[in-house]
Amino acid sequence: MADPVLHPETNHHHHHHTQPLKEIAIDYTPEACSHCPNSNSIALTFDHRGGARWRTTTRFLYGTFSALIQCPKGNTSGLNFNIYLSSLEGDKSQDEIDFEFLGKDKTIVQTNFYTRGTGNREQIHDLGFDCSDGFHEYMIKWGRDSIEWVIDGKVVRREEKKEGDENGEIGFPEKPMFLYASIWDASYIDNGNWTGKYDASDAPYVCLYKDIHVPIATVCDS
Repeated sequence: MADPVLHPETNHHHHHHTQPLKEIAIDYTPEACSHCPNSNSIALTFDHRGGARWRTTTRFLYGTFSALIQCPKGNTSGLNFNIYLSSLEGDKSQDEIDFEFLGKDKTIVQTNFYTRGTGNREQIHDLGFDCSDGFHEYMIKWGRDSIEWVIDGKVVRREEKKEGDENGEIGFPEKPMFLYASIWDASYIDNGNWTGKYDASDAPYVCLYKDIHVPIATVCDS
């Protein structure tokens, strides 16, 4: 193959070559996260121990990220379960691109993105199904100039980079990012209005991820 640097059009497509996720890091409560590399599947559990968060072991700069997700069954009020990209979880100046499920309503998903710590770009999308009812594919296509959020092959949101927006456009995610996923109790946010109040009646709550794919050519040394 020709040097992709000399042929930006092939280089662009290169961002979208993906490979199965082989290894993960678990940020907290490892006993609530089980990973089977052979079947490329991960289960996150929320119960009396709290939840857990997994991430890729490397950052990526642009590319296509996807997973089949079956969200937890039962009354998930209060919980947030998700898949997202972030330059560093907990950093106040992070870049981030999100799919977030709000436990009070499993027929919607929220998308958002942050640049240098500023978000406030939330949108709510009707799924047309219950996210706990079987597996559905969630994909983030992150390029230099556009972001697409794709569910079961359908683009539900597209954002394009704006050049020199005089309204103080705060830019576009450009920091290398990890792929993350977690399940946590978000009851305390906005007095419970965002995800609802936690109801433990159906614990343990298990979020299943499988067929997780990450870009093959855009790995950065973290």
